Amino acid sequence: MADEVEDTPEVDEEEIKTKKVKVRKVVRRRKTKKERENPITVAIRLAVESGSVEFGARASISTASGKAKLLVIASNTPPSIKEKVEKFATGSKIPVIIYDGSSVELGSVCGKPFPVSVLSVYNEGSSNILDLAK
Repeated sequence: MADEVEDTPEVDEEEIKTKKVKVRKVVRRRKTKKERENPITVAIRLAVESGSVEFGARASISTASGKAKLLVIASNTPPSIKEKVEKFATGSKIPVIIYDGSSVELGSVCGKPFPVSVLSVYNEGSSNILDLAK
């Protein structure tokens, strides 16, 4: 009886083929009502994807000498930074858009995993963001 070996159940190849295989799906984040309705959000996303933009308050102040065509400022940007950026923008006659969302939301719209307080648009690409700024 020491020579007895337990029988393992045989698995049929057809049975393996018919079993469901778990497939991981990439879940897309649903856009909020605010994102769907706001044309500025769509224009910003398109400008980031097809145009030329730069992120950050320091970069926007240093390039506000006339190279940028538009500045987008998040609503929760500190007042001191907001005043500096607006001062340089008005001096250079660059239009400014105050984005309704926070800097985290603006970063998300831009496709970045970090907050974006100021967005400088150099080339709008196929976006109509300059028309919306007027």
